[in-house]
Amino acid sequence: MDPGQDGERVAASLAHRLAGLTFVDLTTDQVTARLVDAVVEWATGEGWRVYRRAASVVPLPPPLSGRQSVLDVACARPGRPPVVVEVDHTDRRRTVEKLLAEAEAGRVPIWLRWGVPGFAAPPAPIRMVTLEVARRNGPAGQGRRYSRRPVADRPAPAHSVTAVGPADPVALPIPTSDGPDRAERGARPI
Repeated sequence: MDPGQDGERVAASLAHRLAGLTFVDLTTDQVTARLVDAVVEWATGEGWRVYRRAASVVPLPPPLSGRQSVLDVACARPGRPPVVVEVDHTDRRRTVEKLLAEAEAGRVPIWLRWGVPGFAAPPAPIRMVTLEVARRNGPAGQGRRYSRRPVADRPAPAHSVTAVGPADPVALPIPTSDGPDRAERGARPI
């Protein structure tokens, strides 16, 4: 299979798998962790060997020289090039550099971007899979919260604005543990 077609097919498969993913009021770290878990489940379902935080071909910059950068998920596929996936909610130049280096090393690079719409396309051969989420400010000092609901999950319709008049109170029987309730014994309602 042509490497370009393979990358397109892999990205489309991942996008399809993530289409039904939902969550409510998660922090940035929680969303990223949920997405990494979803990528791992998808790749495992494909029958691939999956590695979290796998070593990248890109070394870390000083003062951490001598160590390798890591990838969120790396997948070994029998008879085909490995797939590497980075999960980000921001547009990071370092991620693009890392994924281009992975592509040069013969891997299929996938950039899973999540957030509000407006994602800038990465250079080829990086394939981008996007996941749109809604965001709101969380409780004071706790940052933003992110949610994703399926398209079919719509809010309840608005209630009627018709005014309702006062209602007459209705006496209800109160059961007791020692026999029939007061209403059955002829007692006045409270």
